[in-house]
Amino acid sequence: MSRRGPGTLLRDLLRGDDQARAVAQIVAHVAPDILVLQGVDYDADLLALSALRDVISEAGQMYDHVIALAPNTGMQTGLDLNGDGRLGGPADAQGYGRFRGADGMAVLSRWPILTEDVQDFSHLLWRDLPGTKMPKVDGAPFPSDAAQSVQRLSSVGHWAVPIAHPLGQMTVLTFAAGPPVFDGPEDRNGLRNADEIRFWRLFLDGAIGETPTQRYVIAGNANLDPTAGEGRRKAIADLISDPRLQDPLRHAGPTVDWTDPTPGDLRVSYVLPSRDWTVSGAGVFWPAANAPDHDLLAIKDVAASRHRLVWVDISF
Repeated sequence: MSRRGPGTLLRDLLRGDDQARAVAQIVAHVAPDILVLQGVDYDADLLALSALRDVISEAGQMYDHVIALAPNTGMQTGLDLNGDGRLGGPADAQGYGRFRGADGMAVLSRWPILTEDVQDFSHLLWRDLPGTKMPKVDGAPFPSDAAQSVQRLSSVGHWAVPIAHPLGQMTVLTFAAGPPVFDGPEDRNGLRNADEIRFWRLFLDGAIGETPTQRYVIAGNANLDPTAGEGRRKAIADLISDPRLQDPLRHAGPTVDWTDPTPGDLRVSYVLPSRDWTVSGAGVFWPAANAPDHDLLAIKDVAASRHRLVWVDISF
């Protein structure tokens, strides 16, 4: 649900976009009560998100409450952030993006979202994260001290979103980390990806923000597999093994299809409930490529996301 220019997603949705119908069919088939989406272009009035919510409703899954905050993607800094010697490219924004708001995040819920209590950590500077290791080349900050002085940690955002479930409040902790590749020996993207993941352990430690004391779920795209692919895999391995969390999908296999080109199928998306939830089921939904037209009809006709819907059933 991302496009090459601002406003284009809304235009496509209003025209009856097939890809949106494919997304809606998958969501309606799995029917999560709370849905976290990544790769959805953001606009200040949430027009595109509202239109996508309507498409999902037409498919049979209703969400009365939605939230999306301004992402770091496409937010130009006026500095060379990736060290290529040029200014104004997608990689010179706080988060990679061709335009302001590209590839944002959203939360959709059957129950009220407590918007006034949402914590948005997207403004946190990378170098201000406790214990961080910033990239260097020949002992000097990479790409420059000026760049590191403005560089935010979040490629897209880190949010804590409280939701008023009928049986009590819960909190969704969501993020979309940048990929740990497309850089040089300084490992700028690898270091940043690891710190975007490590953020949540610091948050649960109480080092940042107001930590929920019970009933929370980390749900997001870490862009990192604990056992395969590039990146600093220890970061995600430490998170999924944190004793405060459960990992119901540890044996569920990959969550993304990156077979062409490599690195292949990897586990990069996670739903990690806190220990005080009862987990009754979990899985990764892979729609059949040969589904008949009346069943997930758009999947076989549209170049849909390579990422799959990851779900966990939890109860109080």
